[in-house]
Amino acid sequence: MSHLMSPLSINGVNLKNRVVMSPMCQYAAYDGMMNDWHFVHYATRAIGGCGAIIQEATAVTPEGRISYRDLGIWDDMFIKKLRNITSIIEKYGAVPGIELAHAGRKASCETPYNGGKQMQNCEHSWIPVAPSPIPFREEDVVPHELTEKEIDEIITAFIAGAERAMAAGYKIIEIHAAHGYLINEFLSTLTNHRTDRYGGSFENRIRILTRIIEGVRPLIDYNHSLWVRISATNWSDEGWDIEQSVRLVKILKTMGVDVIDVSTGGNIPNVNIPVAPGYQVQFSEQIKKETGMITGAVGLITEAEQAEEILRSNKSDLIFLGRELLRNPYFANEASLKLNDKNILPYRYSWWK
Repeated sequence: MSHLMSPLSINGVNLKNRVVMSPMCQYAAYDGMMNDWHFVHYATRAIGGCGAIIQEATAVTPEGRISYRDLGIWDDMFIKKLRNITSIIEKYGAVPGIELAHAGRKASCETPYNGGKQMQNCEHSWIPVAPSPIPFREEDVVPHELTEKEIDEIITAFIAGAERAMAAGYKIIEIHAAHGYLINEFLSTLTNHRTDRYGGSFENRIRILTRIIEGVRPLIDYNHSLWVRISATNWSDEGWDIEQSVRLVKILKTMGVDVIDVSTGGNIPNVNIPVAPGYQVQFSEQIKKETGMITGAVGLITEAEQAEEILRSNKSDLIFLGRELLRNPYFANEASLKLNDKNILPYRYSWWK
């Protein structure tokens, strides 16, 4: 059996293979509520053979949405609809996961298919929040600097979001601490100029994340798993880097985090990123080797053989696919054939020659 198609058990969560659908926003919700688009979208990837599916960034507060078309989990009213998603994902053989998120200063944006710029003073806009009053782009609104009380409220919202996610049937809870969104903004000195207990030292800058983990981890029983998504580097000579990421992951491991989803970038604009096939895998490899943590690799992984080499070389334990699964929801099924494994194509398709 290939490495890509081999199973992996994390606590009592059993993945049939190492193909994980990376959280990819659909910008299709209304008032945070999912609809038929999401149902079909995620069910198709489950039928397509993914081992696990991590639902797109799902906001723990209304102001934590990237756009007014993002999914939400800030109220119990979302649970019933979300349960429809988890049940169909499990029915067709994948493990359902969810990414809990807060967009921070990158909130209140138009949808990407309508330009994606931050909206101001209009029907679907609001004032973003951040660790410090520093906009992402010069033309963006200056975000509101969070008070310690407001930080406490956001931490509580993440914990409540995790409770609702588990009630809705998600087996994997992933905390979004990457791509320049709120938690990632706290981590980097480029976006965190605070002088209180959430700024300055490394220990202070990671405090919001560790407090969220402290609140969420007791909820995670043997049949669930806690993951964290990070940006391993800002791709800048300043701010957050791989050395700090390794240091953070060592701490998260002692706190009971099971998997690190290793991405990069997103915290500051206009940086030179050497984009190429597998360009982020090096960071997964380094974190895995230096911490012993289970890691997932991402970043222009588009071929079964490429994914297999990453796993075979012990550069990661999981392969997270984003855009490739948008293009081809049956990637895992096709990969099983390319790697000469047992055909995992659903029998309703496989009989047709």
